[in-house]
Amino acid sequence: MSVANIGHWMDGQAVAGGSGRSQSVFNPATGAVTGQLALASSAEVTKAVASAQAAFPAWADAPPLKRARVMFKFLELLNQHKDDFARMITAEHGKVFTDAQGEVTRGIEIVEFATGIPQLLKGDYTEQVGTGIDNWTMRQPLGVVAGITPFNFPVMVPMWMFPVAIAAGNCFILKPSPIDPSPSLFMAELLKKAGLPDGVFNVMQGDKEAVDALLVHPDVKAVSFVGSTPIANYIYETGAHHGKRVQALGGAKNHMIVMPDADMEQVVDALIGSAFGSAGERCMAISVAVLVGDVGDRIMPALIERTKALKIKNGTNLDAEMGPIVTKIAQDRITGYIAAGEKEGAKLLVDGRSFKSSEAGCADGFWLGGTLFDHVQPEHKIYREEIFGPVLSCVRVKDFAAAVDLVNAHEYANGVSCFTRDGGIAREFARRIQVGMVGVNVPIPVPMAWHGFGGWKRSLFGDMHAYGEEGVRFYTRQKSVMQRWPDSIGKGAEFVMPTSK
Repeated sequence: MSVANIGHWMDGQAVAGGSGRSQSVFNPATGAVTGQLALASSAEVTKAVASAQAAFPAWADAPPLKRARVMFKFLELLNQHKDDFARMITAEHGKVFTDAQGEVTRGIEIVEFATGIPQLLKGDYTEQVGTGIDNWTMRQPLGVVAGITPFNFPVMVPMWMFPVAIAAGNCFILKPSPIDPSPSLFMAELLKKAGLPDGVFNVMQGDKEAVDALLVHPDVKAVSFVGSTPIANYIYETGAHHGKRVQALGGAKNHMIVMPDADMEQVVDALIGSAFGSAGERCMAISVAVLVGDVGDRIMPALIERTKALKIKNGTNLDAEMGPIVTKIAQDRITGYIAAGEKEGAKLLVDGRSFKSSEAGCADGFWLGGTLFDHVQPEHKIYREEIFGPVLSCVRVKDFAAAVDLVNAHEYANGVSCFTRDGGIAREFARRIQVGMVGVNVPIPVPMAWHGFGGWKRSLFGDMHAYGEEGVRFYTRQKSVMQRWPDSIGKGAEFVMPTSK
């Protein structure tokens, strides 16, 4: 198998790395090296920022409708190449092809939202706020902005950021995950075909050196990030220290509360899909089932059976339900959590460590089966920390109030769900739960493109959620203009605060 050399995208063209540093890219299903990724130096990042800064004045001055037309053309190209993106995702991330198709679709929805940028940038106007004075507001782009994105959604998460940022008039530098970098360059190619001017969108592959260079560069005005909480905290503190606007989405420990009146067949379906889809490598995956009353005894046999029956295959198989773990390092980390849960006294009902792939060419892949724990306690490590793998922890509580208290006490507050037939419970759940994204009989409540995405507490560092109108506000700043004309100005200096009299 040939090994591809993967570089950067700068000033409208592919650029080979010049730092001399590189990192291997793997196919997780086979364990084979498929690419060598150039890792950018701080000097290369500086060149990319300079390219974006040079392109900014003309792009910011372009009418919003002209920028929207580029997004419409990009949208057309994305729809033509949806499956090409999905194949790239499966090849480098490992998630099953059908799930990768869903990721691409959710990314495309953000581009659809961004095509409405002329409406989204409209300001407010008030006539005669004072005698002869009118006041209006406008939203203007920031300049050069950057996105630092994770491995688990190499298409969707970048699209949470750059379509809105670019449509609003900014220039964008994407620093994707080095684990699955190929989709970032394909997005750059399609943006160029869509008519985006050179320098408006740049891709810098890299590691911490590239990240730090973006965080301290004075011409980078804002940074968006999605990843683990420790890194989100670092991004937020470092970026803010250097005067940047920062939006840093961190980790999660998403709970699903199951009430005794819920449809248990639906509950099992929801738990299996949301816990083990994408091998649990989703920031919105359900990793904790909170079983109220006698629910645990009623559903555990079905959960055990369904966990054992998962179709775990190379993601290129269309009937696959779960693919491999993204890297060997991640596989080892997850198995370490399973061992810790067992040691601390949680009841291990299904042990995914025993899974071995029998598919041709997959013996060296990064495989792990679905894992199910029961009687997990809040003090257990597998309950407290984000595992980011196919591990479902079941906690038993006596009633709804205890379930809400349990969820609200956790340091992460990204997503949560409740399955019930009781409207009163559903209403109280939505009102009382201290989590940013809430589902009622919806296991993975990822908001649509026009609503925005973000958690609370240590799941989000910053003031604004991703995409939607929150994204427009993040990538623009408001300017307020007050105006009057000479024939309405009185004689003499004014020494008092102006009022509307």
